[in-house]
Amino acid sequence: MKTLLKSVKIIDKKSDFNGQIKDMLIEEGKISKIADKIEEKVDKLIEGENLHVSTGWIDMRVSPKDPGYESKEDLISLCKAAAAGGFTRIVTLPNTKPTVQTKESIAYYKGFSKTQLVDILPAVAVTKYCEGKDFTEMLDLHNAGAVAFTDGEHPLWNADILLKTLQYLYPINGFLMNRPEETTLTLFGQMHEGIESTLLGMKGIPSTAEEIIVMRDLKLLEYAFSQVSEKRAHSALHFSTISTKRAVELIRDAKAKGLPVSCDIAAHQLAFTDTDLKEFDTNLKVNPPFRSKADIEALQAGLADGTIDVIVSDHNPQDEESKNLEFDMADFGIIGLETAFAVANTHSNIPIETLVEKLTTNASHLLRLPEEKIQEGGVANLTIFNPDLKWTFTEKDIRSKSKNTPFVGHVLKGKVVGVINKNQVA
Repeated sequence: MKTLLKSVKIIDKKSDFNGQIKDMLIEEGKISKIADKIEEKVDKLIEGENLHVSTGWIDMRVSPKDPGYESKEDLISLCKAAAAGGFTRIVTLPNTKPTVQTKESIAYYKGFSKTQLVDILPAVAVTKYCEGKDFTEMLDLHNAGAVAFTDGEHPLWNADILLKTLQYLYPINGFLMNRPEETTLTLFGQMHEGIESTLLGMKGIPSTAEEIIVMRDLKLLEYAFSQVSEKRAHSALHFSTISTKRAVELIRDAKAKGLPVSCDIAAHQLAFTDTDLKEFDTNLKVNPPFRSKADIEALQAGLADGTIDVIVSDHNPQDEESKNLEFDMADFGIIGLETAFAVANTHSNIPIETLVEKLTTNASHLLRLPEEKIQEGGVANLTIFNPDLKWTFTEKDIRSKSKNTPFVGHVLKGKVVGVINKNQVA
């Protein structure tokens, strides 16, 4: 199959064509030609105003729900939602039923995605059933193709488990992701702890609960790292979905010390504050919760200076039975695959080149994936988008089975036009 991209601006700092407007010919899954003008009969022509192209985007935090909770999402709808959002690769969390903790569960995702445009990269559980008590067979899982280790939606509450995991994974260049939350401080919490939670009469989730775990994990990382003679270029510990100003400061200081640490934020954290929960919209019930304006400003600064490495969707589908309830009874989570780029582009205040890096190069490096760049003869794993187009997100734009998003009706800046991967075009 031949596909021609006409007059697209290439956004890829690793490419010799970075910043240039070119035609690009795709043949049998490869970039066969890049030139000022290409005239050739093709199967598919992609053209339009202000089109940009980058290597395919990667989402490092997706709750797949399949197996076990297919009424909320299945792998077919998940891949459709990912492609609609511009993602050609997604990292899935292990919190399914059964838990992703065996070689067979890794094979389940890899086998399914062989025929899909979107590659599913399974992260596997650190502890059995994500309970934080006993280790999984991490070496076997690493050799079977696990892209990362995490208990996903559950923080690693056991400090000894976390330390031993760092020590165990480091020699094999493994990658540990942890969501920082001291759960004894967040029990029954519904939203960010502050003036708004007091006024609304809801139990708060304090910023301290996140920051205590960031401090603890960094201290353990420093201890584990001090015992290592051979230093690696990759991050050994990754904080998922940080949300507070102090967490950004702590990670910035740790990076300045040379610790192998990285972090991400969910795109939706940039769009709302705790003051937006006055109507008790359960689509705004997320964990970590929407915090203060000062926290958002700190997240924006962290994105700009490189403290925050990656932006994720934190896609967490929930059905009507889980969301159409009183606020304190509703489950946490929103869908984000279809909106992550546009929301981040609208609210992050960073240049498009920097934003694309946080969706491509940075994520690829952290996950130890082979480097890809836009060049003749290179693999055609691409995302095509218009970063300046303003559009209104509607329910018709949702490809996920679930509809739990607060962005319906919102005007966003930046829209995905298409994705190309494995000789497929969407």
